[in-house]
Amino acid sequence: MKNDAARQEKALILGASGGIGGAVARGLKARGWEVVALNRDPDKAALKAPDFRWIKGDAMTPGDVLRAAQGVSLIVHAVNPPGYSNWGQLVLPMIDNTIAAAKAVGARIVLPGTVYNFGPDTFPLLREDSPQHPTTRKGAIRVEMERRLEAAAGQGVPVIIVRAGDFFGPQAGSSWFSQGLVSAGKPVTSVTYPSRAGTGHQWAYVPDVAETMIRLVERGDRLPAFAVYHMQGFFDGDGRGMISAVERVVGRRVKVRKFPWWILPLAAPFVTVMREMREMRYLWQVPLQMPNDRLVAALGEEPHTPIDIAVRETLESMGSL
Repeated sequence: MKNDAARQEKALILGASGGIGGAVARGLKARGWEVVALNRDPDKAALKAPDFRWIKGDAMTPGDVLRAAQGVSLIVHAVNPPGYSNWGQLVLPMIDNTIAAAKAVGARIVLPGTVYNFGPDTFPLLREDSPQHPTTRKGAIRVEMERRLEAAAGQGVPVIIVRAGDFFGPQAGSSWFSQGLVSAGKPVTSVTYPSRAGTGHQWAYVPDVAETMIRLVERGDRLPAFAVYHMQGFFDGDGRGMISAVERVVGRRVKVRKFPWWILPLAAPFVTVMREMREMRYLWQVPLQMPNDRLVAALGEEPHTPIDIAVRETLESMGSL
C-alpha cells in the first residue's frame, strides 16, 4: 500500500482524537494519505485536527462505520471506551463493526495491541506467539478481539497487530505515566512509581508506535495475512530508568514515592479506573520484556526516539515543565 501519483491512499481512523489513533492519522496525512475520521461530534473534533475529514458517527453503529469506510484501503482500529468503562459491552461489538466494514470494502485492519492478553505465566520474555492466559476481564476481551481478527484474516481481511508496553507520550490520554508517575499541570517534584524495586518494565512512546504501524502498512504486501509484531520500546531494566530520565529532563533530583496500591481495593468498588488499575498490578510485580526480533526482520529497525526526548515531549504536553 504505497502512495503513487495515480492514486491517493485513503484510511479510516477509529479513535483519531486519541493518542495512538491521532498519531497514526497525522503520520499518514504527512505521507500523503487522505484521512477520514469517525466521531460523534465532528465539528468539535475538527477544531483540534482540521486536516482530517471528519464524519459524524459512532464506532458502535455498524452502518456508520461502513459508511465512513467507503473507498478506504486501511482501517486503524484505535478506539476504546473512555476510562475503561463498559469494556465488556462495547469493545467486541466495535471490533466486529470494523471487521464487517473491512470485508465489505477490501481494507486492511491495523490494531494497536497491548500486553493485557498475557498472564504472568509467560513472563519475563513475552513473544508474539507466547501462550495467552489472561488473568483479567480486560485481558480476556483482548484475546477475543485478536481471535476474531485472526479469523477475519483467514477470510481475506489482512490484519496487522502491533503490541507494545505501557504507552506514554504527547496526547497519550489515560496512561500510567500521566495518571500514576507524575501529575499534569504542575512542575515535577516527585515521581510515584508502581513497580517493585529492581523490577523491569516495558514502555512504549506513542509516536514510535504510530510510526511502526505506518511502516508496516507501507510493507503490507510483504506481510502475512495475520501479522503480529512486538515492540521493544523503552525497557526500564530496574525501575530507575524512567525516573532517571525524568530527573535529567527537569534538571534536578525528584522524590520517589511508592504507589499506594493499598488504596485501590478500597476505591475499586466505586471508581472504574481504580478497579482496572488494581487488575493490572501483576504487570508491575514481575519483569516484562518484549523482544522485537520479528519486527526488526520486517522493517530493518524499530523506530525509536531517545528516552530523554520522549520524556521531555511528554512532560511538555502535560504542562509539567
